[in-house]
Amino acid sequence: MGGKTIKDRYGNTIYFTDERWRHILESRPELEPHQNKFLETLRIGRRKQDPLVSNKYRYSMRFDELLPENNHLVLIVVFKTQLDDEGMYVPNNFVLTGWAKFIQHKG
Repeated sequence: MGGKTIKDRYGNTIYFTDERWRHILESRPELEPHQNKFLETLRIGRRKQDPLVSNKYRYSMRFDELLPENNHLVLIVVFKTQLDDEGMYVPNNFVLTGWAKFIQHKG
């Protein structure tokens, strides 16, 4: 896949490193064919803030191609800042992990 930098629908830059992709595939190798869907989830998926950790967000998006076992991809993204070479704080937002899940919608 190569490390990727994605802009989400809110204008945030998010890094999805090779190391994090390998981490996801270590326990979920069946997700390997869906790397582009993970990237799409970051770009246009829904985002929900973690109620306990304010800089952690859960991105999710429905994909019927994952049925019958799953119907959504989920990614956890951590939002941080870091100092750049000039001493300025810059975004350092990154994917922590991801998985596939079946989510039953209410209603």
